[in-house]
Amino acid sequence: MRKDSTTAANGGATVHEVARIAGVSAATVSRFLNGTAKVSDEKRQAIESVIEKLNYRPNVLARNLKTGSSRTIGVLTQSLVSGYFADAMAGIDDVLQGTGYAPLIVSGHWHADEEAERIELLIARRVDGLVILSGKLKDAQILKLANRVPIVAFGRQLEGPQAYGFSLDNYWGACEAVEHLILQGHRQIAFITGPADHLDAQARLAGYRDTLAKHKIKESPQLVAPGDFSESGGLLALERLLESGKRFSAIFAANDLTAYGARLALYRRGIRVPEDISVIGFDDLHSSMYTTPPLTTVRQPLFEVGRCLGTAIVKMIAQEPLDLEVPQLSLVVRESVRRVA
Repeated sequence: MRKDSTTAANGGATVHEVARIAGVSAATVSRFLNGTAKVSDEKRQAIESVIEKLNYRPNVLARNLKTGSSRTIGVLTQSLVSGYFADAMAGIDDVLQGTGYAPLIVSGHWHADEEAERIELLIARRVDGLVILSGKLKDAQILKLANRVPIVAFGRQLEGPQAYGFSLDNYWGACEAVEHLILQGHRQIAFITGPADHLDAQARLAGYRDTLAKHKIKESPQLVAPGDFSESGGLLALERLLESGKRFSAIFAANDLTAYGARLALYRRGIRVPEDISVIGFDDLHSSMYTTPPLTTVRQPLFEVGRCLGTAIVKMIAQEPLDLEVPQLSLVVRESVRRVA
C-alpha cells in the first residue's frame, strides 16, 4: 500500500495516523506542523503527545514541495575560516534556532562573479531568503535579485520591497581609534589600509586622515601602507613602513588580522609592543584579547550583527515590520597602546 507523502522519512507513522490517534483531522495536524494556523491548547497537547509517542518525523522534502518553502536561509559569506565572518554566521545561526529555518552557507571569496554564481545556486535550491555578508556585488545587482527572493545585506545601505541592508559607522570607528592614539600623545601614526575598492576600508582611511587634520597633524604619505585585510598583508605592509626609514610611534591597522601580521613583523625585528610602538586594530575578533599584548581595537559586535541579520530576514519573509536596533561600534582599550610624552 502506498504511504501518504507526509510519511516520516524513516518509514514510520503518517500524518493520518497522528491525526487518528490524537482525535483530530489530518488538516489540523498539517496546520499545526506548518504553523499556518493556530490550534486550541487541547488539540495542540494531544498532537504533541502523539508525535512524541510515535516519534513522528514529517517528510520535510514532501512538505516543502507542497508549500513551496524550503525552510532554509541562504547565507553568502566571503570566507568560511575567517573569525570575522564566523562570528556573524554564529549570530545568524543562533537567531534561527526555533524558527524552523536552517542556514545554507556558501562562500564568494571576494569575487563578484563567484558571488553571483553562488546566489543563483541558492535561489535554485529555493531558499526562502538570502543574507549577504559583505562582498563585491553592486547594490543594483542585489536589488534586482531581491525581485526573486527577500535579501538582507551587511556592509551596505539598501532599501526596497524585498531588500534591506545596513552597515556600521566605519568612519566613526576609525576616528575613535586615531583619536585614542593622539590622546595618548602619539603624533607620528602609521596606517595600514584595507583593499582600495572596499567601502569599509575607504571609510577607515577617511577617518584616519580627517582625525589627523582635526588635530592639525600633517599626514605623511610614507606612513600610509597598502594592505588587504589579511595577516600576510599586515606583515608585508609593516615591513615596507620600517624600510621607508620614516619614524612612527603608533600603527593603526585597518582590521585585527592586519594588526596580527604587523605585530609579527615587529616581533621579528625585536621591536616591542607597546614599549617601542603602539598598535591598534579594528574588529575585536575573539582572539584579539589573547594576543601578546592584548590588542586595543574598535569592536564590531559581529555576533550581534549576525543576530540582527537573521532577525531581519525572518521578519522580511513573514512580511513583518523590521523595527530593528542595529548594534554600534565601540573602542576596546587593552594593553597594546601606551602613553608617550
